[in-house]
Amino acid sequence: MLDNDHQALMARAGERDICILPAMGNRHGLITGATGTGKTVTLQSLAETFSALGVPVFLADVKGDLSGLAKAGAPTGKVAERIARLGLAARGYLNQAFPACFWDVFGKSGHPLRATVSEMGPLLLSRLLNLNEVQSGVLHLVFRIADDAGLLLLDMKDLRSMVQHVGDERDQYRTAYGQISTASVGAIQRGLLRMEEEGGDRFFGEPALDIMDLLQTDSRGRGVVNILAADALMNAPRLYSSVLLWLLSELFERLPEVGDTDRPRLVFFFDEAHLLFDGAPPVLLQKIEQVTRLIRSRGVGVYFVSQNPADMPDSVLGQLGNRVQHALRAFTPGEQKAVRAAARAFRPNPAFNTEDVIGQLAVGEALVSFLDADGAPRIVERALIVPPQSQVGPITPEERAVVMRNSLVAGAYERAVDRESAYEILTARAARRQEAADDEARRKAEALAEKERLRQEAAARREETRARRSGGGEGLGDILGSVAKQTTRTIGTTVGREIGRTVVRGLLGGLFGKR
Repeated sequence: MLDNDHQALMARAGERDICILPAMGNRHGLITGATGTGKTVTLQSLAETFSALGVPVFLADVKGDLSGLAKAGAPTGKVAERIARLGLAARGYLNQAFPACFWDVFGKSGHPLRATVSEMGPLLLSRLLNLNEVQSGVLHLVFRIADDAGLLLLDMKDLRSMVQHVGDERDQYRTAYGQISTASVGAIQRGLLRMEEEGGDRFFGEPALDIMDLLQTDSRGRGVVNILAADALMNAPRLYSSVLLWLLSELFERLPEVGDTDRPRLVFFFDEAHLLFDGAPPVLLQKIEQVTRLIRSRGVGVYFVSQNPADMPDSVLGQLGNRVQHALRAFTPGEQKAVRAAARAFRPNPAFNTEDVIGQLAVGEALVSFLDADGAPRIVERALIVPPQSQVGPITPEERAVVMRNSLVAGAYERAVDRESAYEILTARAARRQEAADDEARRKAEALAEKERLRQEAAARREETRARRSGGGEGLGDILGSVAKQTTRTIGTTVGREIGRTVVRGLLGGLFGKR
């Protein structure tokens, strides 16, 4: 929340206010703590603070609780007690709703969030499909061949068709692109089937999200809080982490550099951040590290939310300047080691032992260290987090529907578009090839049929001739032969044989017009 001096008040340590400097908001941050220690409420309060500063926010609602940002709170119980204890009523605390925009990959609890296959790219898709290095290489070739052929990869059927085409025509592409393994093609197709079963095919298509729609403010100048419904999405952890990482990469590529500003252009919260790094190949980890390091110059602050700082690789952890550490439990040697590592990440406070305090923190209490105006970490403070001004807990489906109808992007993404792309082009080509093959097969069949007809006609004529011979008497040749033989047998002498031959020659000469 903002206090009377318009400072971003986040916590109080005794009588001392702990504020996050807006100019340091793009230096990234970390919210950690065990389950049930108050991380979600801290995230909600921090999102409200940035929204009040005019900074748009994007966050994933993995439990469904953060939809309460769209409704004014009605403090009761511990929240009311915290407000009174911190004396917030006199500091300008006011229960209010914040401008919210709901998104949902599955299009049920928010506006459909889509990306095209080409925008996602082969690197993130390889992780999404859980491909090994060789299979990932083949997927990169599929994208390259599609680019060279001018084939758009927009949705899942485009990618399936393209993978099948490359597999079927691999001999054609071997010289220009290298060996294409049929086993790898099969692995990619199986991965696509698994992703479809998880509902991931609904993420790919058009209209794709215009990343600039996340950078909006309301009529009062407050930043819109974009809330991704992720409770169902969490059932597919790889899809969840890939969607958020794609959003980060799109922000990095689309936004121009702005350098240091008085406040961020957008703050991005990555809840359940360990899912981003679990099992990620080295090339993807390098990409994440690069985006985290460079996206600050685009005016984007990234805040990771997880149970333990050890969930993040050191290369990323070292870039997170604003930190809130809720309680950690340390019962096993491994947990104790993690607590020591978390304590060493803070600038020590001589008033207490940081390692001991981490295990003693109550719900809603945290160790807090934000950056000062010079970008250096402040001394860690044990503080109480300011409670949210909006509702703690989810709103009803009916209330969500009202917010969606009044959204700035209402109607822009609800209707899917399926324009001509790789699937349609390859299907048309296959149809033309099949038609040509059918024509060739028909011509061959007709030629064979004609040949068979002629053969049968010739056979019929021969049969007719044989039938005529057998049923119509002896032929002329047979008669002449019989006459000659009979004459020869009768005469029995040389003179007789000569006379017989003369008779035969006379008869034959008469038939051919000769004398």
